Amino acid sequence: SHMPDGTPGQSFKFTVLETLDRIKEEFQFLQAQYHSLKLECEKLASEKTEMQRHYIMYYEMSYGLNIEMHKQAEIVKRLSAICAQIIPFLSQEQQQLQHLSHHTAGIPLTPHPSGLALGGGSGLLALTGALGVSAHLTGKDERNHLDAEHLRGVFGGGGGGGALRSPLSMTPASYPAHFGVVSHAGLNGELASPGSFGGSLTLSPQISTAASAYTRSPMVAYESRSHLRPSGLSSSLPGSSGGKPAYSFHVSADGQMQPVPFPPDALLGPGIPRHARQIHTLSHGEVVCAVTISTSTRHVYTGGKGCVKVWDISQPGSKSPMAQLDCLNRDNYIRSCKLLPDGRTLIVGGEASTLSIWDLATPTPRIKAELTSSAPACYALAISPDNKVCFSCCSDGNIVVWDLHNQTLVRQFQGHTDGASCIDISNDGTKLWTGGLDNTVRCWDLREGRQLQQHDFTSQIFSLGYCPTGEWLAVGMESSNVEVLHVSKPDKYQLHLHESCVLSLKFAYCGKWFVSTGKDNLLNAWRTPYGASIFQSKESSSVLSCDVSPDDKYIVTGSGDKKATVYEVVY
Repeated sequence: SHMPDGTPGQSFKFTVLETLDRIKEEFQFLQAQYHSLKLECEKLASEKTEMQRHYIMYYEMSYGLNIEMHKQAEIVKRLSAICAQIIPFLSQEQQQLQHLSHHTAGIPLTPHPSGLALGGGSGLLALTGALGVSAHLTGKDERNHLDAEHLRGVFGGGGGGGALRSPLSMTPASYPAHFGVVSHAGLNGELASPGSFGGSLTLSPQISTAASAYTRSPMVAYESRSHLRPSGLSSSLPGSSGGKPAYSFHVSADGQMQPVPFPPDALLGPGIPRHARQIHTLSHGEVVCAVTISTSTRHVYTGGKGCVKVWDISQPGSKSPMAQLDCLNRDNYIRSCKLLPDGRTLIVGGEASTLSIWDLATPTPRIKAELTSSAPACYALAISPDNKVCFSCCSDGNIVVWDLHNQTLVRQFQGHTDGASCIDISNDGTKLWTGGLDNTVRCWDLREGRQLQQHDFTSQIFSLGYCPTGEWLAVGMESSNVEVLHVSKPDKYQLHLHESCVLSLKFAYCGKWFVSTGKDNLLNAWRTPYGASIFQSKESSSVLSCDVSPDDKYIVTGSGDKKATVYEVVY
């Protein structure tokens, strides 16, 4: 009699378990489906940003070509007028020849019928085709994410010899003779083009900087061509900087990027350099990771492996160091050296747990104190405006605060989760800005000793500088961007002229301009804050460090080529 009761109970239990299993399977199936959709979504998102990147690039190119066509049309008009005036003076025979040659001209020099509307791909191809130019493009492929095949499809399609060769891999001699080499290729983003076209294709600076490698001897500072710009052209084209495609973008709080239209005083006016002239080469003998110049602008200090060398740059002529300060261990690199303004004390930090403080006032410089912390290395140093405190960026992410008078550790700022790489102090001495290998820039309150702000980026931070006149913080990225942040508002500027990581950055003391240096051998001078390019200098190797003299008259750079270079800033 118990059986009938038991069976339904059993089957009921069974169905519950079955149902649970089914629900579980269903759930797992949904989870898998959700996961695959999520992956799909991420893929689409990355494709979208890719497309946007390409779009900006093509926009820049067509924009540059448009400007070029305008210029060419003007030139053609003038030449036609001149021809019309000259032809009547020629003999009958020559006039007939002239007439014939006009009919057989193969290259249409007037603007192409398709009008090269912005983004007009057919115009781009037709132009390439008409000129028979093989578009010599180069660029860090992984940066632009454009493989050669893809570009060949876009540019080579109509262009006969659309082979993509990096100008760096070609010797200048292998160029056909009719290639007119434009001397400011790197600066104005122009590439050499056939003489028959008489002008130059304007491509984005990211793509063409490499072209500058053979247009001038590597160590010449490029002069800004502001004085050569046709005023009518630049004023009539918004965001135009004399034909160079947009490299400076304003990024609003919601992430919208807009090319910056530079104001008329961007490259003119008091306190804005015209260019920089190289005046000294200091052969240090090891890679120069740190440089500083004295307030008197007489002495330069170069930090290399195991020592700092002191140079007198007040006299012209070849240089040998006037002193050598042996610090750290012989094989460890100096990463930062800072002078107190009176020029009597030098603080040196690097690949060691100890900072050394040098007394330079004695007949032979000597170490007067050593400050030891728990971190194995110091990446950067800063000194407070009152010269009482020194800040050390440590490889463990801490910022150590030292009392210079008593040589004691006062406090540590903890927050960076990876090495702290760079540091600067606000002009009023109340805030500290630090950048880290943890992709963050942080702001600290010096009086209360706490973190006030944090900016997160997608790239490691290698260098930063606070504008001496306030408001702006310039940051050099591993990703090759320079970003200029407003210290209280969310908007910022993003500058794209470096081809590789930005290794050092320093503001001029007047605050109107700053310089950045990179692994791409470039020294760039920018206008604060929107980043109009003031001048550019190509060195022979990575530029690891830089400093600007307190009177803004000299720039010193330290190079992977085991030397330092002193530039005179020309106004």
